[in-house]
Amino acid sequence: MGGTFNPIHYGHLIMCEGIREEFGLEKILIIPARIPPHKTDMAIAEAYDRLKMVRLAVADNPYFEASDMELRREGSSYTVDTLTELRKIYGEQKRLFLIMGADSLVQIETWKNYEDIFRLAEIIVAPRPDTQEKYLENTIIKLVSQFGARIMKYSGKALDFSSTDIRERVAKGLSIKYLVPPAVEAYIYRNGLYQKDDRNMDVGSRK
Repeated sequence: MGGTFNPIHYGHLIMCEGIREEFGLEKILIIPARIPPHKTDMAIAEAYDRLKMVRLAVADNPYFEASDMELRREGSSYTVDTLTELRKIYGEQKRLFLIMGADSLVQIETWKNYEDIFRLAEIIVAPRPDTQEKYLENTIIKLVSQFGARIMKYSGKALDFSSTDIRERVAKGLSIKYLVPPAVEAYIYRNGLYQKDDRNMDVGSRK
């Protein structure tokens, strides 16, 4: 699962654990984007800080792994490039899944070389609090019929966690306890992330 993770929160972690169990996954790689495409004019926390928070968040789960592969690549972080690299690492025999929210799936035809994404990996789509079920279903039908996409829906309920809300609460001096793991909370305060003079803004979904 890729994303900005600005910051990672319990919504990400609970969803990934549910998906891991439902689909019997061996491991979930959580991959922070170096530069989210089409959002280069917006400031976010430094890539190192976002990766560090992911590492702290997954440290106690042997099935989760933080990956710096997109941070090591120059330029924008495109999903198709990441999947191509992962396919080289794991080979053609290993089943590879891309986890994404419903909001990302309905926009996937705007992504770089999106048709190659369907060839490189199966997709697990998770609901969002604002998911329009009928629109999502129609999108899935279209992608399957036109591009041979392999798409499965996660049965878990959408959780109303928001990185934007967390950043705003920090800036206002409000508590973020129980929204992020304790180690992530401590890292945010220790490093002065998302304070009132911080330029961090919501960058939306990745491409």
